[in-house]
Amino acid sequence: MGRVRHQNIFNTSGAVLKFILFWILVVIQLPVLVVLPRGAVSVKYMRFFMRILLYVAGVRIRVHGNLSTHRPLLVISNHISIFEIATFPVAFGGSFIAKKEMESWPLVGWVSRKFGVVFVDRRPSHAMDALQQVQKTVATVKYPVFLFPEGTTTNGAYVKPFKSTLFNFVENSNVVVQPMVMNYRLRNGDIISDTDMAQHFAYFDNAKQDMGPKCTRERSAFGQLFHIMVLGGFTVEITVLPPPPLAGMDRKQIAETLHKIVSDKYMELKNKKLK
Repeated sequence: MGRVRHQNIFNTSGAVLKFILFWILVVIQLPVLVVLPRGAVSVKYMRFFMRILLYVAGVRIRVHGNLSTHRPLLVISNHISIFEIATFPVAFGGSFIAKKEMESWPLVGWVSRKFGVVFVDRRPSHAMDALQQVQKTVATVKYPVFLFPEGTTTNGAYVKPFKSTLFNFVENSNVVVQPMVMNYRLRNGDIISDTDMAQHFAYFDNAKQDMGPKCTRERSAFGQLFHIMVLGGFTVEITVLPPPPLAGMDRKQIAETLHKIVSDKYMELKNKKLK
């Protein structure tokens, strides 16, 4: 296991400067975002925008495998932190299906809407509207659409069961669903222990964790960004898996099948250093 960088006055001061630079870059981009039309153009711009912010935060990306060229394409993955919102578009292009609560987050919600993110209300009473919204988006765009079927982030010790609701539209459709597995590593590629993952790198709600260590200090989204800057960043390892055959399955079978694929591969790679 690798060692997390010790926090001191020097790297904390450096993180303050990076955090200020981050906000300067965001403010500079705001006029562009105001006039940028929502759609394919803004989705392409998101890739450029996020790449700059990841560089400032010290986040590296390594991708193993390739996404399918088939469209419509729904890409599903495990979910550990806020950084997936930036790393996936940078690595592959495309946009997201996200939970409705994110739409009300200061600045994040507005920027996400500009970048083509589809916000869905996952409450049972709104399931039909959410389904229609997702189905329309996935069927019409020419870029991959990302979904986190766990419905929340985790401490990185495991993969939560997938929620089946939003797989309704996959039944008997021409939508290809491709699974990915995402692991966090230290900047040099060393493995992060479960304790360090929960304490420093994952961004999650302690109350929603079923197992594994918890964080002794829950941070805000921007507090987590600053903390990662103090630590000097990290590396995101993305392993793209082949789309499994889902024909003839109902939504629950699809969710269970995809969860097993992602969970098994994640647990296999979690403590394995990739080349």
